[in-house]
Amino acid sequence: MSSRAVLIGTSSYRDARLPDIPVVPRCLTDLARAFADLAPTVLLDQPDLSALSTGLTAAMHGVDDVLLVYYVGHGIVGRKHELYLGMPGTDYEHPSFGSLPYDALRDRVLDSPAATKIVILDCCFSGRALGEPLADPAGAVVGQLAIDGTYLLTSTESNRVSLVLPGEPHTAFTGRLLRVLDTGIPDAGDHLTIDEVYTHLLAAMTSAGLPRPQKRGTRTADRYPIAPNRARAESPDTLRDRLAAVLVKARTLGWRTVADDLDDIHTRQSRLLAADDPELLRTRAHLHFAHAARGPIDPAGDHLTEVCDDQQRILHDDKHPDLLITYYYMATCAAALGDPEQLEDAVDVLRIATPAFRHAFGYATPETSRAHHVLARCLAMTVDESGTNLQEAISILEELTTTRAASLPATDPVLTQTRQDLAATNTAGPLTFPNDLWSIA
Repeated sequence: MSSRAVLIGTSSYRDARLPDIPVVPRCLTDLARAFADLAPTVLLDQPDLSALSTGLTAAMHGVDDVLLVYYVGHGIVGRKHELYLGMPGTDYEHPSFGSLPYDALRDRVLDSPAATKIVILDCCFSGRALGEPLADPAGAVVGQLAIDGTYLLTSTESNRVSLVLPGEPHTAFTGRLLRVLDTGIPDAGDHLTIDEVYTHLLAAMTSAGLPRPQKRGTRTADRYPIAPNRARAESPDTLRDRLAAVLVKARTLGWRTVADDLDDIHTRQSRLLAADDPELLRTRAHLHFAHAARGPIDPAGDHLTEVCDDQQRILHDDKHPDLLITYYYMATCAAALGDPEQLEDAVDVLRIATPAFRHAFGYATPETSRAHHVLARCLAMTVDESGTNLQEAISILEELTTTRAASLPATDPVLTQTRQDLAATNTAGPLTFPNDLWSIA
C-alpha cells in the first residue's frame, strides 16, 4: 500500500494586487516534517498549470492507500462563486487566467484510487482578501469543495479571510495546525485522527479570535490517523523506530531531506537520555551528516569531529560500529569539500575503516557496501601517476557490482549507480562524478 502527502504552495505573485506570502516556504517545509509518514512531495511556486500538473501526476502515481493534498496561498472566488487557488501568474481580476481552478484539483483527487483522500486548504475563500467584497452567499464555496469519500479541512469560512499574523513564521491556520501535530493531544490515542485534529484546531482558532476552520467528511475518512500523537509518552524505543524510518528516507530521498526530522528526534531524545548516552551521540552523528549534505559542510564537519571525540571517550573501542559510521561520515564530508589534500585524507581514513566495516557489519551489508562505494569514488578522483588508485577503484567497484547484483533487483537505483560508476572509472581519470557523494552515502 502506498500513501502520499502532496504539499502545494504559492508564495510570490506577479499581480501587484496579490501580495506575496513569504511564510509559505516555511509552512511547506514544516508540514513535510509533520507528515513525514506520508512520503511528502512539495510543489512550491510552480510556474504554470502545466508544471503543476506534471508534479501532481508524478506525486500521485501509484498511491492507493492515503492521499493528502494541502494548499497554502491566496484563494480567489470567481463571479459564479467558484474557487481558484492562486499561482504566480494569477490575474486577480480574472482568476480563471493563471490560477488553479479548485474543480480541476478536485477532479484529480477524485480520479485517484486512494482509499482515503484528505484535502486541506489554507487560503481565503472570498474576494474580501484584498478589500473588494463580492456577493458570496455563505456556504457557496464550501459546498463546492466536497469530494465523496474524503475529508475536507479549510482554514476559514466562505466569507472570511485567512491570516498571517505579524511575527509568526507560518500562516495563522498552518501554524496552529502544526502546533497540534507537534505537541499532540493528551487524551487521544497513539495516532491523531483528522477529526480530532480539527476539533482542537477549531478551539485554538476560536479562542484566539481567528477565523474558524471548516470541515466536511464522508464515509470513514474522519477517523483516519493523520499523524502520531506526540503527547503520548515517548520512549527511547519509539524514537529508535522513528529514527530507523528517517534513515530509510535519507537513503531514498537524500540526506538533505531529513535534517529537520533528525533535529526533532535528537531534541526529543535529549529529554530522555543522558548527554553522553551512546544512542544520543549516534543520532547526533546522523544529524550533523544531514546538515553537511544540506550545506555548508565545514561547520557540520567540525561538529562530527566533536561527536567522534565524545564517542572515543565513552566507547573505548576504535572499531565500535558507532565510531566507524562517524569516521565514514567525516571522511565523506572531507572528500565532498573537493580539496585535494582533504580527498587524500578521506582515502586514508576509508582504507583503514573499510576492513573494520566488514568485521563489524558483515561482508556484503548495506553499511559496508556504502563505505566501499565512497572509497572507490574518492580513489577515482585522486588518480596518481602510477594508476594505482584507479586500479584499486575499479577492483572495488567490480566486487561491489557483483555483490549488489546478487542481492538487489536488476533495476535497483543503487545497483544502477554502481554500474555507472564502474563504467565511468574505466575511462581516463581523475574523475568528477555527475552525482555528488551524498547520493551514495
